[in-house]
Amino acid sequence: MSDFLLKPAAKSRKNAKRIGRGPASGQGCTAGKGNNGQLARSGAKHRAWFEGGQMPLQRRIPKRGFTNVFRTEYQIVNLAQLEKLADGSEVNVSTLFEARLVDSRTVAVKILGDGKLTKKLQVTADAASKSAAEKIKAAGGSLTLIEKKKFVRPETKKDKKSAK
Repeated sequence: MSDFLLKPAAKSRKNAKRIGRGPASGQGCTAGKGNNGQLARSGAKHRAWFEGGQMPLQRRIPKRGFTNVFRTEYQIVNLAQLEKLADGSEVNVSTLFEARLVDSRTVAVKILGDGKLTKKLQVTADAASKSAAEKIKAAGGSLTLIEKKKFVRPETKKDKKSAK
């Protein structure tokens, strides 16, 4: 069979709607756009959020709160999850990532004290709750917290002038 003999199955393809081709076509005259107005014009479009000049919803609703740009985002790991790891092992971001207890190697990790810990673990984390620290030490393990580097604004000429 040749390519030029191929045809789609009967009634599987629909003819395009021919608009603006006279009143007998059913889509003549205004071509399905209604009578006048912005959307009847050629090239007419409006943004989805535009409300015709009325005060938009996004501006009508009161604003509350703010986003703290200095917030530290933590990945949470509970002691019950650490119980799955081998006794006497080192626990850090890499080992937690390999054990699939955290989703990212780059985001900070916080250990919380939910659950019991019976294994002796050497835990290294960015933060830990008091109860988690107590339970890790009670099990005979150790907890090392990674110190965060604080941003220190470099001195400018203006600072030096005001110090005089």
